[in-house]
Order: sequence, then structure tokens, then C-alpha cells
Amino acid sequence: MFTKDQVLNALKKVIHPEKGKDIVALGMVSEIVSEAGGISLTITPEKSNDPFISSIKSTIVRTLKETLGQDVVVSNIEVKPKEIVGKLSEKPNDPLRGIRNIIAISSGKGGVGKTTVAVNLAIALVRKNYSVGLLDADVFGPSVPIMLDAEKYRPEVKRVNDTDIIIPLTKYGVRVLSTGFFVDPAEAVVWRGPMASGFLKQLMVQGDWGELDFLLVDLPPGTSDIHLTLVQETAVTGAIIVTTPQEVALADAIKGIAMFKSEKINVPVLGLVENMSWFTPAELPDNKYFIFGKEGGKKLAEKAGVPLLGQIPLIQSICESSDRGEPVALGNSVAGEAFMSLADVVIEKINLRNKELRPTIKVKLNK
Repeated sequence: MFTKDQVLNALKKVIHPEKGKDIVALGMVSEIVSEAGGISLTITPEKSNDPFISSIKSTIVRTLKETLGQDVVVSNIEVKPKEIVGKLSEKPNDPLRGIRNIIAISSGKGGVGKTTVAVNLAIALVRKNYSVGLLDADVFGPSVPIMLDAEKYRPEVKRVNDTDIIIPLTKYGVRVLSTGFFVDPAEAVVWRGPMASGFLKQLMVQGDWGELDFLLVDLPPGTSDIHLTLVQETAVTGAIIVTTPQEVALADAIKGIAMFKSEKINVPVLGLVENMSWFTPAELPDNKYFIFGKEGGKKLAEKAGVPLLGQIPLIQSICESSDRGEPVALGNSVAGEAFMSLADVVIEKINLRNKELRPTIKVKLNK
């Protein structure tokens, strides 16, 4: 048998004839199973009618044999075209009409790893061949630039029809805008609520997002004017709440769920992500230590009537990779696979939400 990394490295030699990039970089390899009976793959082309699929499948078989040995058996190559999730806005004056789904990433309190989840989820979705944007709306404490090694990035601004259009950074395939791109990281951001809300609105409506399957919005902890600005300025498809198993984090997460589910806001809660679910030391990869409590997120999800989308372990590599600006979702480690699995569940829940619920509308709040 071969490891996933061995198979992936071999598949990096398979170039898409039209796009000129390898199928791994294009996010076309969505699943690999290597067993005694052979290697089976699932590839996900961007278009269901991709005319190069047959030749790519033949090239995969030939490349695996040339790289891993002529006795390699490729038992199955399944083709699953990328499923389009959500619809584009038909309103010609909607500045976000090119975005199919807007997902709020929220937490009841700080320190639960909300931004870590947002960044890695964005990258995992890109690896699954979706177009993704990430808006760092944590105006007072933007940390997305650090996690993407982009603290020195300053966006280009172009003038279009008497309007300034802000060009997002593209990193690891994700289009990104953050307050941190506009302020000195050594200086504190001291803004009143209306100033912060106004700047968030500017990043949303003046960002050159293009056409996206998903725009993830990393919100500040708690509930604030920023949250209200988001739901007032755009139709949010759904919200994801991030927590840890700690009782204090769970208590605050309840408030976040209640806010989105309230009658005035009425944004569907896609589910809960439990971060730091257990600690696994590198030298004992099969061990789990529940240092913050066990299954608190699962119990809260059941109590609140929302799905538990995933449990992310507390692994040293997650922190180290974030500090280096190389999020773990870029690789195939245990932590990386956890975020890939989370992306699968999020896609499933968004599809279900779009099928069963009416489209979200902008919130109108009485002043």
C-alpha cells in the first residue's frame, strides 16, 4: 500500500491540458483510498462537461504506474463534478451579486480559535475546487494577515465609474481583505462603532470580489455593531459558531446562536464547530487528552438544536503553522484532514439550507 502523500506527489505530475496546472494544485483530487486491492480516486472537475476528463484519467493511471511501479493497480477513478451551491443575485445594482453564499464565522468569546477555523476552512474549500473569499471583519483585532503571512500587504485601489474599488490579496487561492491591510500592526485601532461599521461596509461593497462560491466573514467575538452591519448590508446565507468545550465558552456560544436565530435577525445557524476538542501530542498521535472537557460542543449543539459540524483537535502544528503563515489545511496532516472533513460537512449543510429554506434577506432594524 502507498500513503496519501505518495499518491498525491505522483498526481502532481498530471497536468490539466487546458489550465496548464497539475490536478492537485487545481483541487481536483478530492479523495484518495489506498488499500491492498489498489488505489481508488475521486476527482472533481470544475465543469461537469470537462472535455479533458477521459485523457486525464488515462494520464493518472499511466503516471501512477510510472512513479510508484508498474505493478500498481488503479482500481477506480470516480468523477464527481463540483456541485454549484447557491444562486447569484439577479439584482444589477447589488455590489455582491457575484457571491453565491455569504457565511458568517462567529464566536461568543475571544480565544476559541475562530479565525484559525475561518482561515483553514477557506483553504479547505479552495482545495475542494470552490472559489472562496475571506473578509476579516474583526476590525479591532485583525489576525488574518498574520495567519497568511501578509502583514505587509497593502491593497491596490482602482477607480471605476467614480468609485474606488479595492483589490483583495489572493493567497493560497483565497481572496482576502482585512482591516489589518490598512493599519500599522503595532498601533491600536481606536474607532467608534459607526467608524468601524462604515469601514466594514466599505470592504464589503468596494472589494473586487469577482464571482465566488463562498465569502467567509470572520466576525469579532461576541455580538456587536459589526454583526448588525453585516446582516443589514447583505443577505447572509448562514452562520457558523465556533467554541471550545469549556463551560465559559459554551455559555457565550449560546448567546451567539440566540442572536442569529432571533426573530429580528433570522439568519440560519448552519451549526457549531468545537475547536480544541482534545489534545494530541505529536509523539503520541493516537492519544486524546480532553483538557478542556469532553463533548461540551456536542451537548450544546443538541441543546440548541443545531448540528455539530466538526471537532478540531488541539495540536501544536495548528498554532505553529498559523504563526508561520502556512495554515495546516494546506497539507494532509491529521489537523489538515480535520478541516477538509469540516469543509465537506459545511458544503452539505449549505446545500441543505439552500434547498429547504427561503433565501435570506437583509435585516431591517428599527433605530
